[in-house]
Amino acid sequence: MSEAYERERQNNSRLDDLASKVSSLRDVTINIYDSARDHEILDNSNEVFANFTTGLKQSAGRITRMAATGSKGQTMKLAGMIVGGIIVLYLLWGMLF
Repeated sequence: MSEAYERERQNNSRLDDLASKVSSLRDVTINIYDSARDHEILDNSNEVFANFTTGLKQSAGRITRMAATGSKGQTMKLAGMIVGGIIVLYLLWGMLF
């Protein structure tokens, strides 16, 4: 009887150790998944900013060509729109933050 009790106690001890290891493995797996999801979000953000940068460069190039080929009145109109846009952004920034 004593021997059966001792084996049962050993089995319970090993089962507890195994449960602890499985729990640790599950935590590591969850951390890896969270890290991979964070990297995916960062990659998507990098792609969005790269597309934004490309679009901004293209727009700046078109504005530069328009200003170079346009008359004095068109250039002043463009400058006024840019200044007006900056003022609107500044006012929106002040209202939101």
